[in-house]
Amino acid sequence: MKIDNSIKPVGNLETGEARSKTVATTGAPPSAAPSGDRVDLSSLSTGMQKAEAAIQSTPVVNQVRVDEIKQAISEGRFKVDANKVADGLIDSVRQMLAAQPN
Repeated sequence: MKIDNSIKPVGNLETGEARSKTVATTGAPPSAAPSGDRVDLSSLSTGMQKAEAAIQSTPVVNQVRVDEIKQAISEGRFKVDANKVADGLIDSVRQMLAAQPN
């Protein structure tokens, strides 16, 4: 069996240099869509938009709970557990450190 070392041309291929010049001088990117195209959203997308709107309308602060704590503080019933606060801070720092990329 003989190995043929000749290279046969395939189609009309441009070199990498010529191809980059062609792309650079054409103006608009090849993926640019002509105006007047229509986009239809699926029912899942519509549901996601409704969920996002519901989340944005939900208050970040539970005002009822804040009022309860204010009342407890003013009446002297609110006690701060320093150990619980410290443990919470340490846990938060551990989570932040674990989430950081190495």
